[in-house]
Formats: sequence, C-alpha cells, structure tokens
Amino acid sequence: MIKLRCSKKLFRRSSSKGSSSGSDGGDAGGGRGEIEWEVRPGGMLVQKRDGRGDVEIITVRIATGFSWHDVSIGATCTFGELKVVLSMVTGLEPREQRLLFRGKEREDSDHLHMVGVRDKDKVLLLEDPALKDMKAQAVQSPYQPFIRV
Repeated sequence: MIKLRCSKKLFRRSSSKGSSSGSDGGDAGGGRGEIEWEVRPGGMLVQKRDGRGDVEIITVRIATGFSWHDVSIGATCTFGELKVVLSMVTGLEPREQRLLFRGKEREDSDHLHMVGVRDKDKVLLLEDPALKDMKAQAVQSPYQPFIRV
C-alpha cells in the first residue's frame, strides 16, 4: 500500500465568499489529508477503496455436462482459486479440471474480473482428457489374468 500526503498547495478550495481577509480561518481537518493507493492485479495504481465492500461477491454458474452448480466467489479471485472451490463441489482435483469462459480455456493465474466474468455468468468445466486416460490406464481390470512366476 502506498500513502501520498497532500498539501494545501495541490488542492485549492474555492469559496463563495469574497476574500476580504488574508487568511482562510484554518482547516478543520488538520491541514493535511492522506490518500491511500493500491495496485490492482492488472498493475493499475488506483485510490484505495474504503473498508466497506472491498470484496465483491459474484455468483458463477458452472456447467458440467448435464448438470450445473452455482458457486459464490470473490470477483477478484483467480481461476485457480475457483478450481479449488469446485474441487469441493464436484470431487475433481484442481489439476484434473479445465475451465472455459467465452470459448477459451483460462489459465489458473487469470483473474475473473480481468477476463470479464460478472455476476450470473456461465463457466464450462471439463475434465482434462489426458489425465482421464491416465487414470483409466492406471486402474487394472479385475478380469485380467494373473501372471505366475
């Protein structure tokens, strides 16, 4: 977090009264104001928001084949964090999941709000076919004959 101290020289107050005296009569706020800055995930420097409502919660509809799940998550979260939440709902590990939004697969480091995900938007969840095949090969069939040595 970056703090910037502002002096009266930068910000002038206009008054509706004529300035007949040489002084303003003092500043009720203490003379100096502080502006707090923050760097957003996209790298933009903006004035810090107040403590009320810092995290906007959005509801994302996750489509998985024939079913769907409504998941509430912070708007500034990443797709990797969304995968962790979905692993609790669907039972698929995060590395087994592929998330598609607007027809493109999204990286785990992509932020939801930077890509354009808004409240009530739909995200498609697919099981990674490469890992699905590896699971199928790892599980041996119970009907496979035993090998004797």
